[in-house]
Amino acid sequence: MEEDIKIKELVKKISEVQNNQKFDLSSDEDLSIAIMNLISIEEHLFFTAEKTENPKYLDLLNQVREMRKELLQKIVKNPEGEIWCISKHLLAGTMRLEEVGTKALGKGDKGQAQDLFKKAYQLYSLFWGLNLQLVSVEDVKAQADGNFNAAAIKDTPQESIPSSQKDSPKKINFLETLGRVLAKAIDCCKE
Repeated sequence: MEEDIKIKELVKKISEVQNNQKFDLSSDEDLSIAIMNLISIEEHLFFTAEKTENPKYLDLLNQVREMRKELLQKIVKNPEGEIWCISKHLLAGTMRLEEVGTKALGKGDKGQAQDLFKKAYQLYSLFWGLNLQLVSVEDVKAQADGNFNAAAIKDTPQESIPSSQKDSPKKINFLETLGRVLAKAIDCCKE
């Protein structure tokens, strides 16, 4: 019963975000992708510095890091506790899983690619859930078993429930449902 209340609260918060004109989620989504790429550039500059033993790459790394920090502050507005670092690592994990998934897809391993893409999107959804304050770290910990009964909640948008589970009260994955609900709030194609 408590899980049902938490999901209803999540759906209500997302609706409020959608209706709140002060959020430009389309631009913020683009900015989050740019930040992912800056994190990746930092990693490449580190490896290049070590492989070439040329310290000029460390100077570039520091410049890119400062830019990434400045831009991340535009999204991570309430870095309580370790939310700042968690957010950075959620974006880094998203980027890496997406890249490995793309490589698997290029090798013809669609199954592995889809699994990696799904995990990347779940991390990305968690990033947004935390930074839009739709979920708290405590909410995520409470759902650590990965399941809740979304099908039993009337207020949950039908699109957020996988079609295979719409007629069944089976439990589904918390991060998967968070991602589906957030997809309605964050639409990069809105101008």
